[in-house]
Amino acid sequence: MTSRTTDILLTATAPAVWGSTYIVTTELLPANYPLTVALLRALPAGLLLLAIVRQLPERAWWGRILLLGALNFSVLWAMLFLAAYRLPGGVAATITSVQPLFVVFLASVFLGSPVRALSVVAAVVGIGGVALLVLTPNAALDALGIAAAIAAAVSMAFGTVLSRRWQPPVSALTFTAWQLTAGGLLLLPVALLLEPPLPALTLHNWIGFGWLGLVGAALTYIVWFRGVARLEPSTVAPLAFLSPVTAVILGWALLGQALSTWQVLGILVVIASIWLSQHAQRGAQAPKVRTAPAGAR
Repeated sequence: MTSRTTDILLTATAPAVWGSTYIVTTELLPANYPLTVALLRALPAGLLLLAIVRQLPERAWWGRILLLGALNFSVLWAMLFLAAYRLPGGVAATITSVQPLFVVFLASVFLGSPVRALSVVAAVVGIGGVALLVLTPNAALDALGIAAAIAAAVSMAFGTVLSRRWQPPVSALTFTAWQLTAGGLLLLPVALLLEPPLPALTLHNWIGFGWLGLVGAALTYIVWFRGVARLEPSTVAPLAFLSPVTAVILGWALLGQALSTWQVLGILVVIASIWLSQHAQRGAQAPKVRTAPAGAR
């Protein structure tokens, strides 16, 4: 197995685990606390990792880390939860799945990566596969929910590309600690202002928060940012299609939800789109990204 294949498979575990977020949120967490859940997913995990690495970013990196923390965590998670509440029937998942398509074009602007027709086709095929997975005939539309889903897709796309462009001279563990902490701190005043305090937490609640924070945030984002640093954005971004696949499979396996023929077809289409996106990048040399020195402004 080549090093690049290993990197792809390891990176793919992150969105596969993120697919468990829906079932954990609905089955183990208090209902209707989207901002607080996002906060408690990000900040404790970030502070834990920060205590492990014991390293703060140099002043020149503070602005970039705050922006990346907002894009990859604060804005992304807040908009994802808002879209999920406003758009039943899987519409949110379908809209946010346009993210890999945005990445193809953003990578061209910020990294000088060529826009490959096959990458565009793969992204469009993946969107279709997600639609087959999660859309239902009674899927409702809501203007605010649609706007939130698009904002989430744009936020993740910018976060993926800029995380590749801005690579501080630190490990993926440290980079993740900084971003999670920044994202959590940005969410803190918003959650305190807009949502009431949580009720007394049950054992199930603690297990849910522990999973989302330690595994669904800290561990998986270390793996994700490692992949972002090693692979082309157009290779990494389509792996996010695995998240709705995992969500549907877990709903079928753990909650007894029906798995229709269309959904099985959607899973196959998503897998085909991911293979196609990797094929589009095969043999292509990763763009050379100039890493700013630690003291650069």
